[in-house]
Amino acid sequence: QEQLVESGGRLVQPGDSLMLSCEASLRTISGYAAGWFRQAPGKEREFVATINWSGSTAYYSQSVEGRVTMSRDNVLNMVYLQMTDLKPEDTAVYYCAVATTTHSSSDISDYQYWGQGTQVTVSS
Repeated sequence: QEQLVESGGRLVQPGDSLMLSCEASLRTISGYAAGWFRQAPGKEREFVATINWSGSTAYYSQSVEGRVTMSRDNVLNMVYLQMTDLKPEDTAVYYCAVATTTHSSSDISDYQYWGQGTQVTVSS
């Protein structure tokens, strides 16, 4: 079974930047789309960003558009989420996921493999 391990989450101040990483093991993810989702306490898991299999196309939720960049390295089997100008409402557990499709998708049901999550807390 595919394993995804996220890292990079921590406590930051409003306005700070943060890079989250996700490493996939057991098999290559290069043929599949990937995504980042987040879940705040008491809320449902929500879409943040997605990227297609090659990394040529990415799109983002409206709540993070312009502040977040998703990328991937298919040689290293890694995906990344660069976040800037972080806000307290970005506080959540961030999850990396790999889809069953090649095209990028915001639909959570398209994602088969999930990591355990990494906590991002934005607070002064």
